[in-house]
Amino acid sequence: MSGLVLKLGPRERVLINGAVIENGDKRSRLSIVTPNANVLRLRDAIHPDEARTPVRRLCYTAQLILTGDARPEEARAQLLPRIEELSHILVDPDSRRLLTQATDALLGDQFYQCLKALRALIPREDRLLAAGAK
Repeated sequence: MSGLVLKLGPRERVLINGAVIENGDKRSRLSIVTPNANVLRLRDAIHPDEARTPVRRLCYTAQLILTGDARPEEARAQLLPRIEELSHILVDPDSRRLLTQATDALLGDQFYQCLKALRALIPREDRLLAAGAK
């Protein structure tokens, strides 16, 4: 994850390589220079009970890599076919771009970037599910 910059709000917590770090009282900025460091903003973490939709399940699986609870090669084997399935459903240009970013990041062992791209799909998924429920 060379070159990752995190902008943290007051008291915001982040998990870096298994260690929870809490920011102080002021906004700050951290530069993660160690390649392949596992980083997860705890505000972005998805609880297992919340992983009930296809995109949220993908996010949760990517998150498990960052928390050290899943081996990257096993999670990658689960994520890649599911991302491919989503690419047949989410066909708009923005969704396809995000799915491509997630795939590229996953193949490049950039798991935070993969999670970030997948999380950006959650609002689209929510809109589609809400529209389908009407």
